[in-house]
Amino acid sequence: MSENTAPAIASPHGGKGGHQGTKAALAVGAIGVVFGDIGTSPLYAFRETFVGPHPLALDAAHVLGVISLIFWSMTLVVAIQYVTILMRADNKGQGGSLALVALISSHISKSKYGWLAVLLGVFATSLFYGDSMITPAISVLSAVEGLTVVDEGLQPFVIPIALALLVFLFVLQKRGTAKVGALFAPVMIVYFTVIASMGAWQIIQTPDILWALNPYHAINFFVLDGWLAFLALGSVVLAVTGSEALYSDMGHFGRGPMRLSWFGFVMPCLLLNYFGQGAMIIGLPPEQAAEAIKSPFFFLANEEWRLPLVFLATFATFIASQAVISGAFSITHQAIQMGYIPRLSIRHTSETEGGQIYIPVVNWALMVAVIILVLTFQNSSNLASAYGIAVTGAVTIDTLLMGVLFVGVWKWKWWYAAPVVALFLIVDGAYFAANLTKVPDGGWFPLMVGFIAFLLLTTWARGRKLMRARMSEVALPMEIFAKSANNSATRVPGTAIFMASATAGVPSALLHNIKHNKVLHERVVILTVNITDEPYVDPALRCEYTDMGDGFYRGVLNYGFMEETNVPQGLKQMEQCGGEFDMMQTSFFLSRQTLLASENPGMPIWREKIFAWMLRNSATAMEFFRLPTNRVVELGSQVEI
Repeated sequence: MSENTAPAIASPHGGKGGHQGTKAALAVGAIGVVFGDIGTSPLYAFRETFVGPHPLALDAAHVLGVISLIFWSMTLVVAIQYVTILMRADNKGQGGSLALVALISSHISKSKYGWLAVLLGVFATSLFYGDSMITPAISVLSAVEGLTVVDEGLQPFVIPIALALLVFLFVLQKRGTAKVGALFAPVMIVYFTVIASMGAWQIIQTPDILWALNPYHAINFFVLDGWLAFLALGSVVLAVTGSEALYSDMGHFGRGPMRLSWFGFVMPCLLLNYFGQGAMIIGLPPEQAAEAIKSPFFFLANEEWRLPLVFLATFATFIASQAVISGAFSITHQAIQMGYIPRLSIRHTSETEGGQIYIPVVNWALMVAVIILVLTFQNSSNLASAYGIAVTGAVTIDTLLMGVLFVGVWKWKWWYAAPVVALFLIVDGAYFAANLTKVPDGGWFPLMVGFIAFLLLTTWARGRKLMRARMSEVALPMEIFAKSANNSATRVPGTAIFMASATAGVPSALLHNIKHNKVLHERVVILTVNITDEPYVDPALRCEYTDMGDGFYRGVLNYGFMEETNVPQGLKQMEQCGGEFDMMQTSFFLSRQTLLASENPGMPIWREKIFAWMLRNSATAMEFFRLPTNRVVELGSQVEI
């Protein structure tokens, strides 16, 4: 589920998320950026179904059954649920769990169950962090393991090479991916073409594999094996990991180009490869099949082409991992803007593409987690046991949110919505249930990461709400303050901007300034940055202001949750507040709150301590709002929640 490195082009809403260029050009760009995760699944998905924790017999019935399950899973979950249905649920062109929650909230916020939809969306986002740690590890490791197919003596070098590539990948992030990104589409097009060609050649040799298109073979698999077939779903679902990314990345390329690239190129290539792997296993003698199933993806190629295939697959997994890491940056930025994560240091790595960002804390945390995963699990088969549960959990949550979308936003009759949601809930729920059996073998890791992330996200949102409520309780009305302060304080030249989280009352920094310095600037602006439920805000609606008289103004800068909050740039549009803002004559006053223990806490003490820790370690408003460093004054205050 990534929101990646695609160009963020100026949109009609004044943000950077519209789509320019031809549909075909955008479709080609999407191939390079969006489909890396699902595109590298053939490296391990089919193999794990047969040699994973619950091995299957290498006979025609089981191969046909597994390939049939992969085909129908890809059709139902990816093609129909995400590409066809959920891509219609865009929030001003943006997709993904948080964008979907924002869309739903704007329609059902007054409903008594609205909070539940929000929590589900936040939990789906939390699960993504577990997924974003495992995806680079399993993808790169599975590609490098191809070296052992070329020469078994290279086995000791697999982990060191994989770790070196992964560390290089994370170090590369701070430089941005604009230049490397230009290579993504050509490389991925070559990769998909190669894997499709290898698969097609095997299908020509053993055309009987095409019987797997008939869902009878998937059903027959369950009739033959029952419980074992159910457990196999935990590996089959690896073929559709990355499906949520297609929805999340819709904002970068648009619904039409994404559908064109999926149905017209990516899906046919993936299916040809999966069917080719199945055809090869059916067509080989039992002894050779038992050897080939250890790495069927690489055995598709002739011996002399296996080393080049390893290099190509490694490059493709590198791109897939890059996309997931960039997605972690993007979704973190969204969560910060929507008030679920404290302010973090965000660096823009491109002067022209606003979507290209780098968040150091997220980058290094992911790198440490990925290194630990590789060293702990040692190979991609072991990692496959941890993989899938986060993805299926997020997909199941998206299905539930889809039901809310049908009834609450699209206004479907419940008897129309119920059968559709039930169908996808049965499919997605079955995959999630099958993956729950992996919990003891490593599935606990993404769940643990997801629950920790969920705790942090909800604690920050709750603490922030309580803190704002407490501050508003003791806030002095601005009108009363302006009249009294104007008569008692000395006015000095220049402009003072006091940043305030609320649009009412007097900021604590202004009260402390009067108390300690006993002066007021000629122009005083109480400025609030408001993040809306839309990804982008029309520039005409960016600024709101109120002239309160005596040189006092209240201003609001509105931003979408996908936009950068650059306050000095926003002030250029707010000349109505007493004229232009000369940064050399303007001072910014910030409040920094210190939490005190309360006798009647609004949440458990242990969560208060977590919130206080997050507050202490958040980035300063100066950095987050792009304020000039030599024009900022911070004044502290104490708050009980």
